[in-house]
Amino acid sequence: MYARLPLTGVLRLGRPSDIWFKPALSVVVAVAPPNLTLLALGRLDLAMYTMAGSLCALYAHSRPYAARARALAWVLLGMVTGLGVALVAASLTGSAVVLVTVGALLAAVQKALCDATRIGPPGHVILTFISSAALFAPQTLAQVPGHLALALAAGAWAWLVCMAPGLLRPHGPERRATAHALLAAAAYVESRNAHAGLAEVSRSAHAGRTEESRGAHAGRTEESRSAHSDLTPESRTAHTAVQAAWHTLLSGGARSETRRALERLVVRAEIALAAPADTDPARLRAWARALRGNGPVPKAPYDDELLGVDLELALPAHPWWRALGPLAPIAVRTALGCALAGYTSLALGVGRPYWALVTAASLYQANITLTWSRGVQRVVGNLVGVLVFAAVVPLAHLGAAALVLCCLAFNFGAEALIARNYWLGSICVTPMALLITEFAGYQEPGRLITERLVDTLVGAVVGFLAAVAVTNRRAGDRVERALAAVEGARERTARLLAEPRPAPGALNHARRVLAAALVDLRAGVEAASGEWWQRALPQERVVHAERNGHRTLAATVRHHRAEGADA
Repeated sequence: MYARLPLTGVLRLGRPSDIWFKPALSVVVAVAPPNLTLLALGRLDLAMYTMAGSLCALYAHSRPYAARARALAWVLLGMVTGLGVALVAASLTGSAVVLVTVGALLAAVQKALCDATRIGPPGHVILTFISSAALFAPQTLAQVPGHLALALAAGAWAWLVCMAPGLLRPHGPERRATAHALLAAAAYVESRNAHAGLAEVSRSAHAGRTEESRGAHAGRTEESRSAHSDLTPESRTAHTAVQAAWHTLLSGGARSETRRALERLVVRAEIALAAPADTDPARLRAWARALRGNGPVPKAPYDDELLGVDLELALPAHPWWRALGPLAPIAVRTALGCALAGYTSLALGVGRPYWALVTAASLYQANITLTWSRGVQRVVGNLVGVLVFAAVVPLAHLGAAALVLCCLAFNFGAEALIARNYWLGSICVTPMALLITEFAGYQEPGRLITERLVDTLVGAVVGFLAAVAVTNRRAGDRVERALAAVEGARERTARLLAEPRPAPGALNHARRVLAAALVDLRAGVEAASGEWWQRALPQERVVHAERNGHRTLAATVRHHRAEGADA
């Protein structure tokens, strides 16, 4: 099976994130004090090391504060570890080939760990940017501890910056995730009801047919309506949003009364997906609006639905390192592509081969199609970005303070824009990266622009060719595993439905397991569908599993309501 490499839509702008300003402001607040302190001390040459810690402020903004504290600590540890390896390598050898090789291996490890732990945007790219740049910074072993201490100190400040909003809105991430689930469920219900209305019009238009013809048409319409409800983009988006809300709530630490109230609202969103005809989307939207700010969480019925949550929390968590095996082809792609991009840059005589290495590292996504799209976005963003740099550099050269302020402005712009499309954020990332090189001393702008353009093209082309060369046959295996998980979860749920009185909470837990398995199946199918040289996917089996799974989810809701009526 061949992957399609699209051009249309690759540069289309999306809607900005609801919290786009949070990472944008956080990174400015995290970067500014260390950089301004170094400016006052006349040691801007050390800014690369404080930037390593400060850029940790870009991570984990969607996580509850308890989970955010842990995630940021791990990100800082990973950042300092990668920086330490790079600085030690730089102090031990001056061989550019060796340094590029070390950078490529570091990029592969960082990519695999970030994907396995699902740390989220910006993923491994920031880690690779810092460690790759550090490889080519003049260094001695005696300087390494001091430079790592600067990174740790700035990282501690970034941790405090990211945790500070919790003092004002302690359940903000959970409330946002729940609101997203409710809004996505409302959008699905509206689309489902609109489709049902069109089907009714279609039936009315064919009312003059014979009874047999009408019956056959009604059967086809019902089947089409079922397929629509199961497989539309709105349905997939809503199920993904609900699972993301559950993940957020269950990772948030102790289950306070506020979290229990939010859990009941997510249950309402789940039920809406299973029984859209009986759901009022306006009510879901009203609940979502009420979650803004710190007001009281709306009360939702069916407290007993939360019994399944207790069962989920009692189960052992799946260790993240189990995901490393399936990620091996992506890690190999990253290592090979980064190494070849760096070597090619060296062969062309470019003085900063780590730019080509980082460009290649930034390409690798879940499959070839997404990698191609990211490559197009990266090239376009960097080309426009160097033009922005050419326009801004006279201002930055007015003095060290102007240089620092320009970098801060581009930090904010990058995070404010990148959620709309990667290329748009790259327009700010590119001049920022070029200006950072001037912290250690003046750089000739023409040479910087030329080298950046060459390294961008080298990294994008060589990196993509490496992705084509390393096939990911495990993508199909993931679909098979996900299919088995869906079928097994559906069978367990069906057995519970057949029991006269299932154990308290067991059916609700089974429903959530089945819903999560369906989301994972869809993600696996989409990843494998965009992969290169992939065996044909079992599409009929996938459609059958998805339809039966969603029908079983609906049956659990009907069962619960029947029990409530009997009670």
